[in-house]
Parts: sequence; C-alpha cells; structure tokens
Amino acid sequence: MELHDVWFVLIAVLWTGYFFLEGFDFGVGVLTRLLARNRPERRVLINTIGPVWDGNEVWLLSAGGATFAAFPEWYATLFSGFYLPLLLILVCLIVRGVGFEYRAKRTEEKWQRNWEWAIFWSSLIPAFLWGVAFGNIVRGVQIDQHFEYVGGLADLFNPYALLGGAVTLALFTFHGTVFTALKTVGDIRTRARTLALRLGPVTVVLALGFLVWTQLHSGDGASLVALVVAAVALAGALGAIWRVREGWAFALSGVTIAAAVAMLFLSLFPNVMPSTLDADWSLTVTNASSSPYTLKIMTWCAVIAAPLVMLYQAWTYWVFRKRIGTQHIAEAAH
Repeated sequence: MELHDVWFVLIAVLWTGYFFLEGFDFGVGVLTRLLARNRPERRVLINTIGPVWDGNEVWLLSAGGATFAAFPEWYATLFSGFYLPLLLILVCLIVRGVGFEYRAKRTEEKWQRNWEWAIFWSSLIPAFLWGVAFGNIVRGVQIDQHFEYVGGLADLFNPYALLGGAVTLALFTFHGTVFTALKTVGDIRTRARTLALRLGPVTVVLALGFLVWTQLHSGDGASLVALVVAAVALAGALGAIWRVREGWAFALSGVTIAAAVAMLFLSLFPNVMPSTLDADWSLTVTNASSSPYTLKIMTWCAVIAAPLVMLYQAWTYWVFRKRIGTQHIAEAAH
C-alpha cells in the first residue's frame, strides 16, 4: 500500500471520528428545541456536551489539515467549489461556540432565548450541510481538465445530495437522542428514549435509501459489507434503546455512523473527487496527493501526536462520565 493510500484511509478515520463525536453534540443542539420543555432542561442538554464539544471539533481541524497537506489538489478543488456551503458551516460553528459561552453571561430571558435559538440553528444547519457535501463528493461534480470545479451553487443541491443531508441530520439527531438518554436522569431521560424510538424508523428508512442508492451508483463488495454493518447496527441501536440499554444503543449508533462513512469512502476510492464531465478529469489518490517525502514526514508526525490526542480526549470523557438532571441546575433545584 502506497503512502497516499494510507493517508486516504487516515482521512476517512478522521472524518469518522468527527461525525461520531460531533454528530451527537449536533444532535443535542437540535434537541434543545425538540426535547427540552423549559430553560433548565435546555441547560441540562447543553451541559451534557459542555466539557467535550470543543474537543470534538479537533477532529474536523485534523481532517481539514490532513487533506490540505496530503491531497492539496483535492483540498483546493473542494474548498473552491463548495466555498459557500463550507463558509456557512464555518459561520455556524463559530456562532455555536459563542452561543455555548455567552448564553449564561446574562440573566435576561430574551438574551438566553436568542442564544438558545442560535445554538439550535447552528447545530441543525451543519448537520444537514455535511451530508450534502459528502453526497456531492461521492456522486461527483463538474470538474474540468484543470481539476477546477466549473459548476454552480445550485448543482450542489441535487436529489442525491439533499437525501444525504437528510440522512446526516436524522442520524445525528438520533445519535444525540441516544446520548442524551445515556447522560441524563429523570423525566428528560425517559422522553429522550421515547423520542429515539420515534426517530429511529425514520432514520432507518432515510439511511437505507441513501446507502442503497450509493451502492447502486458506485459500490463494490467491500462497500456492500459496510452497508450491511450500518443497517444491522442501526437496527441494534433501536433494539437496545427499547430495552433501556443506553450504553449499547450509543455504541451501536456510533457503529452505524462509522460504517456509513466507511461505505462512502470505499465507494469513492481510488477517486477523491470524481468528475461528472469526464472520468479522466477526476481527482484520485494519485494525481491529487503530495510528494512521497511530504507524506512520509506527515506519517511520522501522526504516529507521535495522534495517540496523545486520543488519550487526552478519552480521559476527558472519563472525567465527565456521570449523568446529570435538572436537580443539578441551581435555579431549578430551588
């Protein structure tokens, strides 16, 4: 296996980690309006992800940085062609972070309500747009012989990509609902399980439709295995949440996300961005990669740094592993 193949796999792993971790806190952000009934409950939801949401975004920075360094042609075409959707995602991530930090800085109801709405929308929009973006990457876009995107913004919102956006939004919301049931106590935990059981069948239908479409479009034997794993894991997550096994349900919903991302990358390889104009103009792991020396230096850096980052993040989750409820919110307790 060549180093550019190794880095294609590593980038897939980074995106898997990002969607697994950021997926549930996007879902929790959406649940601040779908599940929470009052301000203390919304604060409980925000507190479940408060210690970890910024650490989860490290995976996005790592995936973007690795793409820039390992596949500069892919990075250039992707970020120039998808400029407006990616800019909107970036703005949402900034607003979302500010919302978490500023919401409790003042006690006025209007102030807190506005930031809560900002958290909701800045969680929902990226959850949808990431599916649109990856749908277009797998389906292919209009790339010319100079490896430049020549399509328009409207071309990115095709039926396949829109279905991909609906899938990521539904799957992340389901993932967040299961996480909420795992991290809370009392009535909010019970309602989170109920909502997960309602969202689950919708998520199954959307996800199966998208993954089967992907398989028929560009799949092979390996991607078919990943599709089956994703379907079985999602069904298992539903069964586990029905049996009040929230830990298993969260693990299985995470497996669903990992298998779905693996299927997309397996369907994509050896391309990194297919061209719908001419297959010979597609960006591949070969023509989009950096030099072997650059990839070698990157590999040594990753071998040293990645385990340290993962150990620190695992320690963070261990420290903040306990369940919380409205009784832990001072103003609700009184």
